[in-house]
Amino acid sequence: MQARLGPDLSGLIRVLGELADLVLPQRCTGCRAPRGPLCPACSRLLAREPAVVWPSPRPAGLPEPWAVAAYDGAVRAMIVAHKERARTTLTHALGGALAAAVRAAGGRVVVPVPSAGRAVRRRGHDSTLVLARSAVAELCAEGLDVRCLPALRQSRRTADQVGLGSAGRAANLAGALVSVLPVDGLRVVLVDDVITSGASLAEAARALRAAGAVPESAAVIAATTRR
Repeated sequence: MQARLGPDLSGLIRVLGELADLVLPQRCTGCRAPRGPLCPACSRLLAREPAVVWPSPRPAGLPEPWAVAAYDGAVRAMIVAHKERARTTLTHALGGALAAAVRAAGGRVVVPVPSAGRAVRRRGHDSTLVLARSAVAELCAEGLDVRCLPALRQSRRTADQVGLGSAGRAANLAGALVSVLPVDGLRVVLVDDVITSGASLAEAARALRAAGAVPESAAVIAATTRR
């Protein structure tokens, strides 16, 4: 039986990731060039104009999704490093890309898609929530009236999405989220780090609609190219 990480150990994982960034020789997280944590070329990948990126097939109930980059190569390396290895030196750059997507989506109330509790314990942080707060802070610094509202929680355990097709992802997540904060009448933009099949964002939108909110759009950093 796999032991769960306690809060102290989870915090230690995050601190060790931050110390590694300070102590170890810095290479670009995206391309491994000797200019870290991000080289100018990889930084430019996160500075592209946001675009609407519908997955195919399009899941029912998915709000219009905006993304800045494709989820491959250097961008994928950056997002995975932030999520799985607590590379917090990437928070500002990734949060800036997410802020651009939120700005394009026209959101004022930002609701992040929650990570599974076991994933948060293993990683030592909720990467999506961290990035959502970073994005909102950047937009507020620009003078926009935006707030982050972590209204959603998982109501049951789900299987790992890796390896599942579009239908399997939708079935795995159906009914898995619930709103735990008052959202009735709020017009919101959903945020996540990546959109693949759109199942996570569609389920988040369903849960918010059930609580009386209006999910107008969605914003992510990157979109998986469907093959």
